[in-house]
Amino acid sequence: MTAGAIASNFDTARPTVSKHLHILTECELLEQQQNGREIYFRLNPRKIKEIDDFIEPFRNLWEDRFNALETLMKNHQRT
Repeated sequence: MTAGAIASNFDTARPTVSKHLHILTECELLEQQQNGREIYFRLNPRKIKEIDDFIEPFRNLWEDRFNALETLMKNHQRT
């Protein structure tokens, strides 16, 4: 999608979307391809998978902590 097409899906100014697209491109989460005057952006699934793999242990850690907190709160309500 072009920056304009992406921006049309959000209630924000196009320069704001362009700034986010620039950052995501720098992080290699998006790839860009120029076709004439238009620049098309697409997701980089390899980089997204890399990030998902990195945060997976943290996801499990937080899930365990939230489950423990939920148990604590349920036990506290009973008293």
